[in-house]
Amino acid sequence: MAGTVPKLAAPRPAAAPLPSQSLRSAALAFAPSARRFRVSLTGRARSPVIAMASAKEGNGAATKRTTLHDLYELQGQSPWYDNLCRPVTDLLPYIANGVRGVTSNPTIFEKAISSSNAYDDQFKQLISAGKDAESAYWELVIKDIQDACKLFEPIYNETDGADGYVSVEVSPRLANDTQGTVEAAKWLHKVVNRPNVYIKIPATAECVPSIQEVIANGISVNVTLIFSVARYEAVIDAYIAGLESSGLSDLSRVTSVASFFVSRVDSLIDKMLEKIGTPEALALRGKAAVAQAKLANQLYLKKFSGPRWEALVKKGAKKQRLLWASTSVKNPAYSDTLYVDPLIGPDTVSTMPDQALGAFLDHGTVARTIDANVSEAEGIYSALEKLGISWEEVGKQLEHEGVTSFKKSFDSLLTSLTEKGNALKTTV
Repeated sequence: MAGTVPKLAAPRPAAAPLPSQSLRSAALAFAPSARRFRVSLTGRARSPVIAMASAKEGNGAATKRTTLHDLYELQGQSPWYDNLCRPVTDLLPYIANGVRGVTSNPTIFEKAISSSNAYDDQFKQLISAGKDAESAYWELVIKDIQDACKLFEPIYNETDGADGYVSVEVSPRLANDTQGTVEAAKWLHKVVNRPNVYIKIPATAECVPSIQEVIANGISVNVTLIFSVARYEAVIDAYIAGLESSGLSDLSRVTSVASFFVSRVDSLIDKMLEKIGTPEALALRGKAAVAQAKLANQLYLKKFSGPRWEALVKKGAKKQRLLWASTSVKNPAYSDTLYVDPLIGPDTVSTMPDQALGAFLDHGTVARTIDANVSEAEGIYSALEKLGISWEEVGKQLEHEGVTSFKKSFDSLLTSLTEKGNALKTTV
């Protein structure tokens, strides 16, 4: 199937060859100054990962092979970076180290724009041109997304559209607005105007129909804020139905990922288990999230098979890949690769913020684990239900918290931009 990653018989030598000519061209196009990418590491004492992004050579320098390269080439899982800020050329050393895509969200942009002066010049120009704060926000975001898409476009082209995506989310204010989300997704897709952009849509009950309609319009989607297997199944159904109703004869360029959140599940369920307090309950701490994720993968295997799916494959359809999100470890008592190492498998994505990425680069284990110990995962899932923990209620609460958090970040940033814009107007 198009987009499937071939497994290699053996790993390449430790010294990886220089990146392809297309990646060199992308590096030269942005012409960054030479920079160091240094990941702050915790856990085992090792030298930090260092790579150079050099405009002079334009090739990201000869970078040591990393666990991220192995993750993709040996196991078929795409490592993405869960962060974006200016200058986007800071992504070049990440790409050299094996990162193959980027995810963003309103909280990431709030931190980027509010903590940096890199956006000031463009913001001043937009305000001077009469833009309001929200319009200016989208202009700032769209430029970052377009510039990042340019950096990852060589990967997108080399994999025939299977990888190299950059994700941008519709306004979190639309999380309960079906048609508003559809229109926002169409608008974002049009203005970003890049083949390797994913429009992020939350998996709320109101937005599941939006996902189907947006896919039917030939727009690639990153479905975000999935916290339960039941909602994940609804998301898969929306993707498949959207492909079926698209009317397109070639479906190969309409792709999707389903962002299944992991660590937040443990954060909530661990509190419930501690409240129950029995030895049986306490023994299940730190196990719920990975168990549910493994069951989600089993559902993926089931749904993307059989006559209905095969009929779409004949038109070039690609499976909606599972993307593991929320991979940073919140509990310091747990392994810092807890939400990466056990969820490795073909045709999946793991998007990692700095903490998780640094840990995995330093001491992650590359091995197929996603379909290991599935019966144990089923036992954990059932044991939690027997203790009175409702997976449906867990999903609802986490979804509500996720939507609320993104709205808060979005609103906070718009308030700051409004105040900043007003201050600029008074000084003109």
